[in-house]
Amino acid sequence: MSDQFPDMSDACEFFAPAKTNLWLRVLGQRDDGYHEIETRMVALDLQDRIRLQWRDDDHVVLRCSDPSLPRGEDNLAVKAVRALERHTDRVFSISIDLEKNIPSGAGLGGGSSDAAAVLRAINVMGSLFLPEDELAAVGAQIGSDVPFFVYDRTCDCGGRGEIVTPVAEGEAPASLPIFLIKPAFEISAGWAYQQYAASSEYEGFVYAAQTCPWGEMVNDLERPVFEKYTVLGEMKSWLLAQPEVSAALMSGSGSTMLAILKPGIDGSELGALALERYGENCWTFLGQTS
Repeated sequence: MSDQFPDMSDACEFFAPAKTNLWLRVLGQRDDGYHEIETRMVALDLQDRIRLQWRDDDHVVLRCSDPSLPRGEDNLAVKAVRALERHTDRVFSISIDLEKNIPSGAGLGGGSSDAAAVLRAINVMGSLFLPEDELAAVGAQIGSDVPFFVYDRTCDCGGRGEIVTPVAEGEAPASLPIFLIKPAFEISAGWAYQQYAASSEYEGFVYAAQTCPWGEMVNDLERPVFEKYTVLGEMKSWLLAQPEVSAALMSGSGSTMLAILKPGIDGSELGALALERYGENCWTFLGQTS
């Protein structure tokens, strides 16, 4: 870690999960410049850890284990504090210690999840008693994915992502075994959406919806991303050809590729083969949807 975390035995600790999209359809560009989408998002058991403690000096101080991330007002966790201050007309002086496990620029929503965790934490620590829908509305000011993380369960999302409908327990997919692989480059979600209208399906790659028990798995953002980053399109085709894999697609706007594993598969051999094929500098993760 780049910072030595202090003793925070009296701190409040929250976990910020990653997400993936079981499907993501782009319906068109809106008048405000954003894109209208339909998506189902699920949380993963990959998590950042956030510890928070009140301060007495009117400052918000962020320490982070990833030295590449901003630590000032540009960080989504700090933006969450500021948004909640504006909403409640209160000042929250707080230390935030962020231990990153979710890679950035990966289509896994790590920054948005951190922001939502800070909102939920201050709501508890400050005895604000804001209901989920109100806290989600505050989160929507920070980023389109933040409201999903406020609800902390499987959700169908529309609008630019901020219209969130929790999925009934019986309609949500059971926990799914997953394998994630991310090459050593990041992709901006804003760039992917901006390129969508002018993009086309790159010949030879798989874009068709995959029929699964929990719905059709498809990601419309694969079109612009695979057009530029052809390795990701090839990676999807390779994953689909593996006997351990029942479905595969890009997670969100990338650059992570997601494979749903067949029941009873631990995925370790698949992970080793993937690193052998695509390079040891790739990031991989074996886990579950939650």
